[in-house]
Amino acid sequence: MEIRVLRYFLAIAREGSITNAASLLHLTQPTLSRQIKDLEEELGQKLFTRGSHNMTLTAEGMLLRKRAEEIISMVDKTQAEFNSMEDVIGGDIYIGGGETDAVRLIAGTAKELRDAYPNIHYHLYSGNAEDVTERLDKGLLDFGILIQPADISKYDYLNIPAKDTWGVVMRKDSILAKKQSINREDLLDVPLICSRQAISQEQSKNEFVRWFGDDFDKLNIVTTFNLMYNAAIMVDAGVGYAVTIDKIANTSENSSLCFRPLEPRLDSGLNIIWKKYQVFSSAAEMFLERLRKNFEE
Repeated sequence: MEIRVLRYFLAIAREGSITNAASLLHLTQPTLSRQIKDLEEELGQKLFTRGSHNMTLTAEGMLLRKRAEEIISMVDKTQAEFNSMEDVIGGDIYIGGGETDAVRLIAGTAKELRDAYPNIHYHLYSGNAEDVTERLDKGLLDFGILIQPADISKYDYLNIPAKDTWGVVMRKDSILAKKQSINREDLLDVPLICSRQAISQEQSKNEFVRWFGDDFDKLNIVTTFNLMYNAAIMVDAGVGYAVTIDKIANTSENSSLCFRPLEPRLDSGLNIIWKKYQVFSSAAEMFLERLRKNFEE
C-alpha cells in the first residue's frame, strides 16, 4: 500500500468523483481509476459505490478513510520534523486540547517562542480527553491539554497554573438566571446539556458526579456534547441548561446567555501532557522548556 495511492484515495473520498479528483491531482481519469482498482484488489474489499456521476464510500471505504487520514497525517508530521532538522530554530508543534480559558497561558508561551523563532508553526486540534489522548498515543500530537478528571498516569505532564470553574450556562431570561449560584436541587428539575467527559468516566473519579452525589441518576440529561460551541446554540434555542466550565461560551453583556457557578464551588485542575520517553523535534523541545520556565515563574 503506497502513500501516494492513499492520497489518491482520500482525494476521491473528498471530491466524490473520479473526474474532480483527477483534475485536482493532475492525473488522467483512467490512470486514477486503475490506481483505485488496484488498491481495492490489494485490500480485497470494495471501497466505493460507483454511481453515474459520483462515488460514495462503502463501510470498508469509510474505515480506510479514517486510517488513511491518520497515516498521511503521521507521514506529513514526520517529513516536517526531518525538514526542520536543517534549521534548529524552526519546525511544527502539534497541540490538542479541550475548551478551556487556560489555553491563554499556552498561547502566551506560543507567542513568546514565535517572537524569538518566527519559523516555528503551531497546529491545533480541539477535542475531548478521549480524542486528544488517542491522537497523542498515535503520535499525531506532541502535547495534549486535559481538564481534570482525566487519567494521566501513563504520560509525563506539567500542571497548568490555572483552575477551571464549573457551572451552568443558561439563557438570561431563564428562571435559574435570577440566582447567583446553582445548587444540586436546582438541577434536578431542568433539562440538562452535559459534556460526555463529565458524565462518562468511572464515577469514583468523576468530579461532577461526586459533586452531585447519590441523585446523579435522577438528572434529566437531554443532550451530550464534546465541544461547547454547538452546546451553546442548543442552550440559546431553549433545549436545556449546559453544565460546563466558565469562559468558553459567550456570556458577555451582548449575549443572550449567562453563566452561574455551582454551589458548593467545583474547580478542576489542568495538565499539559506528552508521551513518556517522547523524542521531540527541536521546536517542540524548546516549547516544553519555555512552558516549564513560565509555569515555574
